[in-house]
Amino acid sequence: MLTVNEIFHSIQGESTHAGRPCVFVRLTACDLRCSWCDTPYAFHEGNKMLVDEVVAKVRDYGCDVVEITGGEPLLQKDVYPLMEKLLSEGHTVLLETGGHLSVEQVPPGVFRVIDVKCPGSGEADKMHWPNLDRLRVTDEVKFVIKDRADYEFATRVVEERQLVGRCAAVLFSPVHGVLDPKQLAEWILADRLAVRLQLQAHKYIWDPQTRGV
Repeated sequence: MLTVNEIFHSIQGESTHAGRPCVFVRLTACDLRCSWCDTPYAFHEGNKMLVDEVVAKVRDYGCDVVEITGGEPLLQKDVYPLMEKLLSEGHTVLLETGGHLSVEQVPPGVFRVIDVKCPGSGEADKMHWPNLDRLRVTDEVKFVIKDRADYEFATRVVEERQLVGRCAAVLFSPVHGVLDPKQLAEWILADRLAVRLQLQAHKYIWDPQTRGV
């Protein structure tokens, strides 16, 4: 049994899969409170659904790509059979996780997008660092960057953990409406970083406050 906040069909706005039609399964609950969180409604709102009910709802959209997100999806133990079932039906499955819980049990074949919380989030001390020791070549590591201090923190982590080349992509994403993407782009270029600047495309297509997109 899962507690599901929402299931919707939209354009993937982040990761190297950005721009692809995607079904989002947003699970309820999160044990972090990031300062820039854009989905606080997922902390508590949700309805109980069986794994097979979620899979059937996804199937109804006729879309190959599925992202499981939250909230923090790894808080619910039935997320694992959900991922297995979606993979078995031939879906491309993405998992967006906050990085503070182990990703070791996530099934092979799932594209894991692992956040590393920067100081500006207020949750940087919660990171489960062994996640970065067990990266798969298909994983993506994301830093949401609020200011210059966050940028310098992210840069240190990328260098010290030698993330470039160990995973599919290292993503630097500015906090929407807080850090000018141009400024972040200039920092990346000045430092010759081999990272990917990520903008949340859905927030440019629709109003940033719009739910279900």
